[in-house]
Amino acid sequence: MNKKVFAYGAAAALLGVIAADTVLGQGNAGAAALGFDGEIASAGKAIGGGLAAGLAVLGGGPGIGRVGGSAVEAMARQPEMAGSIGTNMLIAAALIEGATLFAVVVGFLGVFLG
Repeated sequence: MNKKVFAYGAAAALLGVIAADTVLGQGNAGAAALGFDGEIASAGKAIGGGLAAGLAVLGGGPGIGRVGGSAVEAMARQPEMAGSIGTNMLIAAALIEGATLFAVVVGFLGVFLG
């Protein structure tokens, strides 16, 4: 696995978790303690949720691309295994997409329910 892709994905997931935790955990208490009014706190929640969702997608996109590219390369090398490789590729892509979608939903929940 390409170390650069792994590092970007791990950093994006970590930043997404931090942003979502900040948005979901603090509510308006952190902004009120700093003297910010409700509008600034709402803007902070929107920015945090957007960052969490965007960084999650940045982590999942290269993962799905790598799975698809590797599967096509494997099918080109062994055409008789194309069915099995395609099935495994779809399962792996669905798992990556599910984790990405979950992170996006958590980010949006922080915006709308936080």
